[in-house]
Amino acid sequence: MRRTDPTVATLAAACAALLAGPSALSQTSVASLDPVPAEATAAAHVDPSWKAPRTSWGDPSLEGVWSTDDLRSVPLNRPEHFGTRTSLTPEEFAERARADQSGRETAAQGSFLQHEWGVRTFGYTSLIIDPPNGRMPEQTEAGRALTATRNRGTFGPGPFNDFSDFTLYDRCITRGVLGSILPVIYGNGVRITQHPGAVAISYEMIHDTRIIPLDGRPQLDGAIRQYMGSARGRFEGDTLVVETTNFTNRTSIGTNGNGAANSEAMRLTERFRRVDPEMIEYIATVDDPVAFTAPFTIRLMLTTQPGYRVYEYSCHEGNGAVRNSLSGERVYEQQVADAIAKGLPIPARATEHNQIRNGFGDDVVPFNINAGE
Repeated sequence: MRRTDPTVATLAAACAALLAGPSALSQTSVASLDPVPAEATAAAHVDPSWKAPRTSWGDPSLEGVWSTDDLRSVPLNRPEHFGTRTSLTPEEFAERARADQSGRETAAQGSFLQHEWGVRTFGYTSLIIDPPNGRMPEQTEAGRALTATRNRGTFGPGPFNDFSDFTLYDRCITRGVLGSILPVIYGNGVRITQHPGAVAISYEMIHDTRIIPLDGRPQLDGAIRQYMGSARGRFEGDTLVVETTNFTNRTSIGTNGNGAANSEAMRLTERFRRVDPEMIEYIATVDDPVAFTAPFTIRLMLTTQPGYRVYEYSCHEGNGAVRNSLSGERVYEQQVADAIAKGLPIPARATEHNQIRNGFGDDVVPFNINAGE
């Protein structure tokens, strides 16, 4: 993915503000803040009689290129001080809107994320909407055991001896269904195409595409397991309902496919509903009694972005993480061997990000791309 053009209005405003000085930048930020949460502007919210567009054969149309960029500032788990509130107060929303606008302006000034920011601010307190506290339920003992088997990969301390020491994300294999749609720092594109018998959903990063039959065929045999599961869909009114089973126990539920592990028993029910010419409400319920103590539900809004295009991700071709980690491990092994030969203390293994910190100074705090911050 890359957008063909930056968000022109934001870029122009930021450049003009930079030329005018810091005070103008502040004024630009205030002037361009979203006045109300984006969800309150959806056509279906403003006018309950609003009808979603239809395909030429009569199904609700979900087709297009969408993104979850607008949800980047909404946490997956609700901060505890919000309690059971699902929406921000006007004051809290204004604070988030200011932070979002500041991020847009900073990115527009030339960071590598200049085309990766959304154009709306949502007022949700969390992406998880059920249970009522907006937090992922505790894992069962079996779920915790599964999660413990997940190697932290390139964001862990190693050792790195072969491909099994890396995550599926590190290896450009998959991020799982939910890991592919939860917003992260870049690559949040989703392309939906339809024909009378199926819906196809393509995720920008790690290039997964799900083909979802709509013809009522049964699920795959239970012996067949897939990273993205076996999906079957149907329309209920204006809503596309997708039920997916037959998962492996090698994926997790979190940004970029990291986080709490799911089991093979997971059943995922997704609902896609067009609520605006530029918005699709997405609600996904996870029911996995083996890995979690209770079901839980996540809500996102897929939105359009100016000039957004989804291109080939080419993950393997540009993936230096596995190669560099393996070669770094061999260097460390040689350092240990040299120290032993010279009767010197064995050098300590570098812990997470220490090499980056040592290279750039103590005041540098690197971000974790896996965390989606």
